[in-house]
Amino acid sequence: MFERLVQEAPQFFGYHNLVFIGQAMGRTLWMTLIGCGVGFVCGLFIAIIRQTQTRILMPVRLLVIVYVEFFRRIPFLVILFIVLFAIEPLIPGTSLLGIATVSVCLLSTAFLSEVIRSGLESVPRQQIEGAATLNFSFIQMMSMVILPQSWRVILPPAAAFIVMFIKDTSLASQLGVIELTFAGKMLVNRGFSPILGFGAILLCYFMLSYPLSRFAAYLEKRLESS
Repeated sequence: MFERLVQEAPQFFGYHNLVFIGQAMGRTLWMTLIGCGVGFVCGLFIAIIRQTQTRILMPVRLLVIVYVEFFRRIPFLVILFIVLFAIEPLIPGTSLLGIATVSVCLLSTAFLSEVIRSGLESVPRQQIEGAATLNFSFIQMMSMVILPQSWRVILPPAAAFIVMFIKDTSLASQLGVIELTFAGKMLVNRGFSPILGFGAILLCYFMLSYPLSRFAAYLEKRLESS
């Protein structure tokens, strides 16, 4: 086995294979950062809506609650196929990468909205009541009192979720998206050793997730001390 690895290594780490792996790595990073970035913004919007008490927004609050509970309980692979069969008839020719990214947005929005909601609710009730006594509007209360204090609770688990989701994007390979896991399968199908092929993919996942996990740990310590 060792002799085979030594023989295949020069060809495996050739220019074209490295470009191929780099492109797959870029697609994995794209799905994670774009999908979770959009999910964070939408999740923040949903969490703020759920904090409102206005009666006129009651139907919207119920709608977003149903959305969050629904998508938090569906496996990501099922969401991928739901989005695939929903988008294809409406927008024929949509790329598989685009479909996978939309799926990530849907799932990350649901999960990150709960992370953000927990952060918003961590602010002591007395401070919220004090802001209400000072006749702060809901927007003023949210921007000047609640959000500045809730970031230390929101950001560390949100960063940890993004790191975790880098690995879950491997399920997009079931649609045919040429991300890291699918790239590993293709390299093995070309005749390279599975240890060499998937070993390289393992290192790529580590290269993507480790810096983000260290950043999340740094962020947690920084926010705890502030």
